[in-house]
Order: sequence, then structure tokens, then C-alpha cells
Amino acid sequence: MDASRSRTDPADWTELVIPLEPPVDISRDDAAAEAARELSKPVYDQAGDSLISRAILKVLEWISDLLDGLVSPTSDGDAGLLMLIGLIVLVVIVVLWRAGVLRTTRTSAAQTVFDTDKPRTAAQYRAQAEQEATAGDYAAAVRSRFRACIAELTERTVLDERAGRTAYEAAADAARVVPELRETLQPAADVFTEVVYGNRPGTPERYATVFAADEAARRVSTRALVRG
Repeated sequence: MDASRSRTDPADWTELVIPLEPPVDISRDDAAAEAARELSKPVYDQAGDSLISRAILKVLEWISDLLDGLVSPTSDGDAGLLMLIGLIVLVVIVVLWRAGVLRTTRTSAAQTVFDTDKPRTAAQYRAQAEQEATAGDYAAAVRSRFRACIAELTERTVLDERAGRTAYEAAADAARVVPELRETLQPAADVFTEVVYGNRPGTPERYATVFAADEAARRVSTRALVRG
């Protein structure tokens, strides 16, 4: 590389980003079209409402606006190439975030089922979950329905009234008392933690998982509880 060239020369950046690739000849229209195809993918709509996802979407909108300007006669191909490289990097970030590699998680101490020391009744949480599911807010419905499940188990004395339980702790404690609950409670605990604390989107399928756990809790017979 010529020492007389500025270190901030865009051509130098492209050499550092993709040193093994041959020069790419891409037109303004091609760059804009490629960006439009990427931004139309469902992954951006499903990224969730977390701070990270909102920031990524804002940056993608900004890049999209810049690429819209590349169709003007004064735009050059180098700018289009740099914008496209930046978009590819952001796509990689989104994919890694969706896979959980970059997702920030809270400590287990914060991943409690209830956000209050005085939870409501199972019937109240259940009614709230049904309203939220009807409205299409499946993330909120997952949260409320799992809380209904744990409140139901507490009301039936399967679980004691211990504050601060995580979903996994509640599932494990209930399964020790009623072993047949393990099959439905464990996947429901996974869904609750992923949606409420892992920034995963709520879906009808995930809601169905916690719904099944709540229904199992309502069918529990307390006449022959196993106390360890």
C-alpha cells in the first residue's frame, strides 16, 4: 500500500475489510437493490423490542436512507461499496444476536417469575394472559400465563410461597413434588426465560407451551403429593 495515501482513504478500508477478495465493481443501483433485499428479510421484523435490536434497526434505517441517495447522478461507486460492506457487517451482527452470541442476559437472581412480593391470583394472571393473547401480544401473554401456572401450583400447595424463584427453580421444585409435571414445566420455563429475559419474540407456539403447563398445573391432584 502506498505510504503517501491517507490512512482514512476509503480504498484502504476496503482492503482491510476484505483483503483476500478481488476488487468489486458494483453500481449505485445494484448497491441500493442489494440493501433493499437485505432490509426486507423477516429477521429484522422479528428482532424484538430490546435496546440492542432497536439500535440495530435504527442503524439499518440510516444506511437505507443513505443508499437511497446513491441513485443520484452525483453518487459514486466507492460510497456504494462501503455502504454495502457496512450493511453486511450489520447483518452478521443481527444473526449473531439472534443466535444468542451477542445477547445480553441478566443474572439468574434477576430472572424471577414474579416482579412483586405479592403476586396476584392464578385466575387474575390467566385472564390477563388470555386478553394479551387475543390482542396478539404473545410476549406479554407468555409472561402472564407462566405466572398463572406458578401461582396455581402455589395455591394448590405444590409450591410454597417463596419469593424470588426463577422459572427453572419453580419447575424443578414442582417436579420434585409432582414428578409428572416435569414434562410440561421444563419447556415452559425455557420459553418464559427466553421470551421475558432473553429478548426472544413471543409467538403462538411459545404461548401454547406455557398454556399446556398451566393446564397441567390445574389438573394436579394434591391428594398424593410427594414430599422429599
